[in-house]
Amino acid sequence: MHRDETSGGAGDDVEAVTRAVLTASRLLVAVSARSLTAVEDRVTLPQFRMLVVLSTRGATKLVTLADLLHVAPSTAMRMVDRLIAAGLADRQTNPANRRETLLRLTDEGRRTVEDVTARRRAEIAAIVERLAPRQRAALVGALTAFNEAGGEPPAAGPQPYPLGWAVDGGP
Repeated sequence: MHRDETSGGAGDDVEAVTRAVLTASRLLVAVSARSLTAVEDRVTLPQFRMLVVLSTRGATKLVTLADLLHVAPSTAMRMVDRLIAAGLADRQTNPANRRETLLRLTDEGRRTVEDVTARRRAEIAAIVERLAPRQRAALVGALTAFNEAGGEPPAAGPQPYPLGWAVDGGP
């Protein structure tokens, strides 16, 4: 008997799919952590996430940055201070409102995001290359549906958001 989505097949087993996604998320977190090894003496994973948000949004107010990262403004300020001390971010006066300060990446911060993202992309590509072409196509379909169900916008062009963190959402 052929089993499909309407007859209670394996695709309907929410628990099995959840376990598979959790396992995949562990793999992706491990890949992300390994991609940070070259900068781990200067940047933590949460700080790197802040760099990624700044790289996708450009100059940003602290309150907006805190909202995007789902942290308190005081936490975001401590992170910013550390990134500024490391030479990866800086502050500038908002030309539209001289009383506001905007946060942005320095050239070194931008290079850091690009380098870490390139390492991550290379490791993911090596994993994907081990899949059969049919499995790759199935994975694209499944991940696209998963991302849509989770409200994650599709990546634009060949360069997706670094580390998959969109400019308007969270992880």
